[in-house]
Amino acid sequence: MLPAFPIIIVVVWALLAILGPVLPLQPDEINLEKILHGPNSEAWLGHDDLGRPIWDRLVVGAKTSFFVAFGVMFISLLIGTTIGSVSAYVGGWVDQLIVRIIDIFLAVPGILLAIALAGIMGPGIENVVIALSVVGWVGYARLARAQVLTVKHRDHVTAAISLGTPPTRIISRHLIPLISAPLIVEATFGIAGAVIAEASLSFLGLGVQPPAASWGSMIRDGTSYMLVAPHMVIVPGIAMMLIVLAINLLGDRLRDALDVRSKKS
Repeated sequence: MLPAFPIIIVVVWALLAILGPVLPLQPDEINLEKILHGPNSEAWLGHDDLGRPIWDRLVVGAKTSFFVAFGVMFISLLIGTTIGSVSAYVGGWVDQLIVRIIDIFLAVPGILLAIALAGIMGPGIENVVIALSVVGWVGYARLARAQVLTVKHRDHVTAAISLGTPPTRIISRHLIPLISAPLIVEATFGIAGAVIAEASLSFLGLGVQPPAASWGSMIRDGTSYMLVAPHMVIVPGIAMMLIVLAINLLGDRLRDALDVRSKKS
């Protein structure tokens, strides 16, 4: 049974991301009289260096991180699963070539490659999704390839080949359903990684551009005022920590729930 705390955190995150555009928020409203004001009854999370309400910007940042994380996860999962499954099923020189490409990507730190790609393509949320997807597909491809290698010689797969079933149908109908459990678990951890990566790129100025809000850019703006307005860093930092922690906890519990061996024992 999945724990309640992580589910509540993720549900709140999703609701803020989806309902944020219809909420009466003013994330870009500058109020010089409220610059660096701490939490109070009027703004319970305080204001930033331009007098903007941090709660409003936190909600907008939740939308940014949510759609970037799930967009990167979906694209990476689709591309990586397809490449890894085809590589393992076809085998031969195709498999060897794809394995070498995967090894090259794994030899380069993912965040550095994402920073380089984002720097080449320029800042923007679309380029962040593309850059992180180019980096993210490798893990799914490696996992899908390893899983397909273990199941492609099963009886029902051999029977489908003997009946002349097209390879695309065998992969999509007979192989991918068998390997979906570990891929789903990997996807949950991929979402958490994408949240951190998006915040990192925005912190470096390669992600969402002002005046749009991102948790990473909010932390960057607050680093200059740590001594006088620590809430500018603490609030988005805690929000990001809770989201990543909740997703990782759900991933752990989901892995245990889908592990047949742990159920038997």
